[in-house]
Amino acid sequence: MAILALGISHRRAAVELLERLAFADADLVKAYRRTADDAAVDEAVIVSTCNRVEIYGKIPSYHAGFQALKRVLCESRGIAPDDLAEPLYSHYEADAAEHLFTVASGLDSMVLGETQILAQVREALKRAEGERASGPALAAVFNAAVNTGRRVRSETGVGAAPDVFVAAGADLGAEVLGGLEGRHAVVIGAGQMSALAVKHMRRRGVATVRVLNRSLERARALAERTSAEAGDLAELPGALAEADIAISATGAAGVVLTEALVRDALQGRQRPLFVLDLAVPRDVEPTAGRLRGITLVDIDGLRASVAVRAAETAGDIERAHAIVADEVRRFSIRRRAERLGPLFRALRERGDAAVDAELERFRSDLAGLEPHEREAVTALARGVVAKLLHEPIVRLKETPGTGTQDAYARALAELFGLELPTA
Repeated sequence: MAILALGISHRRAAVELLERLAFADADLVKAYRRTADDAAVDEAVIVSTCNRVEIYGKIPSYHAGFQALKRVLCESRGIAPDDLAEPLYSHYEADAAEHLFTVASGLDSMVLGETQILAQVREALKRAEGERASGPALAAVFNAAVNTGRRVRSETGVGAAPDVFVAAGADLGAEVLGGLEGRHAVVIGAGQMSALAVKHMRRRGVATVRVLNRSLERARALAERTSAEAGDLAELPGALAEADIAISATGAAGVVLTEALVRDALQGRQRPLFVLDLAVPRDVEPTAGRLRGITLVDIDGLRASVAVRAAETAGDIERAHAIVADEVRRFSIRRRAERLGPLFRALRERGDAAVDAELERFRSDLAGLEPHEREAVTALARGVVAKLLHEPIVRLKETPGTGTQDAYARALAELFGLELPTA
């Protein structure tokens, strides 16, 4: 068994490529069918978020598995392989686990410590299991990643400010508009990011906030919690015309704010409009940013601001990475123990058999002992053998590197005349 991860993230890919790679529900169904039909992939889990698209696989062999997972990414989303050549990264075995643990902890996100990613990792596994694409191998590494993310959040300050993304955008909006006090805001969407946007608008002293969403019920629920106004997307043209700042964070697959809609909203107005697009795929048509009177900022535009904020939590980041390293070590030891379990059991059985044989050989010499004395002798013999076997078993479990570990396992099996497990 080997684990391989391939992916594209905000670190090396532009938002346009991330948009093209993003998986909708129907895309996931097709992608998992592809993995089920490919003998080079035993299990698969796809993680598709605003910041990344990654596919994790349990594979029989590296080369065939790499090509198979890459085909899933390319063919499922209609991407030419050459388009992935530069930004595509891969992680194998312990490195794959370390990467996933880092992702689940929010340490690889554009918004350092973002809390959404932990739920997204958990949901990715649940979805793969629902499609019968995942199995025990990937379930183990994903569950360990979720536990790592929880530990990072409970033991460090990483993730204590999950709204840093929105805060960075609000800062830019204040710079463009000369402050947010007394301004009018429209928030498009009713999810977690939208709720954070409303909170920041209120904190910055905006005069009115209107929440618009495809589901009016959800818009009203958010508006009631935040003392905002609510409406559906049909009200967007009028709301945009009255707004000074618009923040869009929907989960829509297509454009929500078209260039034409923004152009109409700008007709006859003398004040500027600041638009913050927090969605991936983007909610706002990029060409709208060329219109006079509008400042459009999307995920790419926030990179520098978020990087500066991340530097302020260097101590927590260091502690979080130490937790990740510790959890990767523990996970690797568990995997080795499971993989070499048959060998360890065979060693212990060989030890027990040797003890039994010697006790039988000296049965007549022990015949005169009281029952409790014979029990003591038996326990002593078994204890000596167990201690002799304990050290090599522990060392083999903790030996880093699959190749080195396999070499030691082969040597141990040959020395004791045992059959080495192939799984």
